[in-house]
Amino acid sequence: MGSADSILEVCSVSLGFGGLRALTEVSFSVAQGELFSIIGPNGAGKTSMLNCISGRYRPNSGQILLEGRDITSLPPDRRAVLGLGRTFQNLALFGHMSVLDNIMVGRHHLLKNNFLTGALYWLSGARREELTHRRKVEEIIDFLEIGPIRKATAGTLSYGLRKRVELARAMAVEPKIILLDEPMAGMNLEEKEDMARYIVDLNEEWGMTVIMIEHDMGVVMDISNRVMVLEFGSKIAEGLPAEVAANERVKVAYLGIDNEDQPNSPPGET
Repeated sequence: MGSADSILEVCSVSLGFGGLRALTEVSFSVAQGELFSIIGPNGAGKTSMLNCISGRYRPNSGQILLEGRDITSLPPDRRAVLGLGRTFQNLALFGHMSVLDNIMVGRHHLLKNNFLTGALYWLSGARREELTHRRKVEEIIDFLEIGPIRKATAGTLSYGLRKRVELARAMAVEPKIILLDEPMAGMNLEEKEDMARYIVDLNEEWGMTVIMIEHDMGVVMDISNRVMVLEFGSKIAEGLPAEVAANERVKVAYLGIDNEDQPNSPPGET
C-alpha cells in the first residue's frame, strides 16, 4: 500500500465504541514532506483517525506504521519521542501558565537531565540544556510572531492567539509529523490566512510532514498536496485536491446533490 518514501502508513484500521463504528478498514499512506488533509462531514471519523495515529485511541484492528515501525500499541508519549506532534480541536493549553512555559512543556520529552542532576543546576549540564531548549523555543516564537505575548498568561489570550500558541507547543516537540485538528476553527478570515501561511511554511521551510483536519474547503484545496475524504468512518475518496473536488461521491456526501447538479463545484463547508 505504501511507497518507499512513506513516513506514515495506516493499514486497514477499524475502531468501534460499543455498537458504534467510528472507522471501518481505513487505509492510506503519507509521504515524507507531504501536506495531507483529511476531510469529511461532521461525524465522519476524522478526529477518531487522528486519535488512532497519536495514540489516544487504540484501534480494534489494523496497523499504524511510522517510518516502517509498528506503533499501533505504543502510548502517546512514546509516539512523541518517535516524532509525532499534535494539536487539538478543543484547546488543550495550560491556561494559568505563560505562553513561554506552555511551549516549553512541548520540549519535556527532549530533556536529558533528571531531578537529581537538575538539583546540581550550575554544576551539571542542566543549565546548558535549558538554554539550548530556550533557543529552540525562541525560534518558534519568532516564526509564529508571538514575541509580544510570550510572557502573557495563556488563558487571557484571544482564541486565535491561543490556537497559535498550541501550534507552537506542537512544533516544540520537533515532530517529524505534526497532526493538526481543525487549526483554523473559530477564526476570522485574517486569522485563517495567517494560520494557513504558518502551516505551509512549517511544511516547506521547517520540513515537517503535516496531517490536517480542516472544514474550510477553500484552505484545504489551496494548500494540500493530497486530500482524503471520510464518510461514516469509511474512506470514499483520496487524491489530488482537484480530483477530490470533482469526485461525484464527495459532492453527494457534502451537499447531497445529484451527479448532474453543479458538476464542477468543489465540496462546500459543513
